[in-house]
Amino acid sequence: MSLEPFVTSRPLTLGVELELQIVNTHDYDLTAAAGDLMRLMKGRTIPGDVKPEITSSMLEIATGVCSGHAQVLDELRAIRDQLVECEQKLDVRLCGGGTHPFQDWSRRRIYDAPRFHELSALYGYLSKQFTVFGQHVHVGCPGPDQALVLMHGLSRFIPHLIALAASSPFVQGSDTGFHSARLNSVSAFPMAGRAPFVQRWEDFESFFAKMAHTGVVSSMKDFYWDIRPKPEFGTIEVRVLDTPLTVEKAAALAGFIQCLARWLRVERPFALSEDDYLPYTFNRFQACRFGLDATYVDPDSGEHRVLRDDLLAIFDKLELHAMELRAEDAIQTLRAEIFGTGNDATWIRQLQHREHLLAEVVRQQARRWRGLAR
Repeated sequence: MSLEPFVTSRPLTLGVELELQIVNTHDYDLTAAAGDLMRLMKGRTIPGDVKPEITSSMLEIATGVCSGHAQVLDELRAIRDQLVECEQKLDVRLCGGGTHPFQDWSRRRIYDAPRFHELSALYGYLSKQFTVFGQHVHVGCPGPDQALVLMHGLSRFIPHLIALAASSPFVQGSDTGFHSARLNSVSAFPMAGRAPFVQRWEDFESFFAKMAHTGVVSSMKDFYWDIRPKPEFGTIEVRVLDTPLTVEKAAALAGFIQCLARWLRVERPFALSEDDYLPYTFNRFQACRFGLDATYVDPDSGEHRVLRDDLLAIFDKLELHAMELRAEDAIQTLRAEIFGTGNDATWIRQLQHREHLLAEVVRQQARRWRGLAR
């Protein structure tokens, strides 16, 4: 199967997808209500889309094509508010978070759709274990070569994005010690990891043709890379973010990625090299494990820095770009979080330390998703 043509899209436009947990209001475990929520949402006017995910305790929402942070936030709020009306009729709740803290993966049900059944047949128990929840951010690119350049440029900041978005410290009732345990589930898939270092689309097409010839892949959907091109949308898709606990945080992360993309596009602050990926796996693990306190290895100098300090320095570099994109509020939201509670994983851990009951943690996560509590 050949690679789809790369369509042209307006540079730096955004699209956001969020995978959400569906929980009951009895003990706040996951519940298989995706189909019922989909039926209640049918016919409602929303700016984006709502669709099922691989198991019936998940729901994905998506914005349309957005110009920037403010539009992303408006659309996510509009979709959320419609879903809140529907969840009340079913007596279920939606919430953010990269993992449900105590669900039993073996009890999950594969959503009744052909692609999900195909994935289940291929990946076995990994399909049910993939009941994890992420945020994907699409960034518009004017052409395929520019998309590859942006993809490799943004790869340097994968650890920063992981640490900011991390919201999955608990798995199967246990504290994993990680800030983002969700990405450990993603790493189990054979086509996970990073894209090959090519900067011309014809070289990428050649790589894809060789992979397709082996029968290992048939489309870009088969690659579970941290960032991947999406030729049918004319975008690159950043896939390492845990689903945040609020739509405000989700929109802020999208705004930050847009600012990074503009900085890379306008200033070209560093030359791309395959050697950029030498510390990639180490930096990625550090961010998953330690969050904002991770050690970050600079690919150019080899210097070791605390990730939160590197993030604050990047925010300063993005100041003018944030002004141009009207994304100052996005950067300020993330900066305030660094100086305040920390990421969502820290908030979840602190709440569990106070409450000693993971069901109460999920209840409060659901309240935060609805905008009812900090």
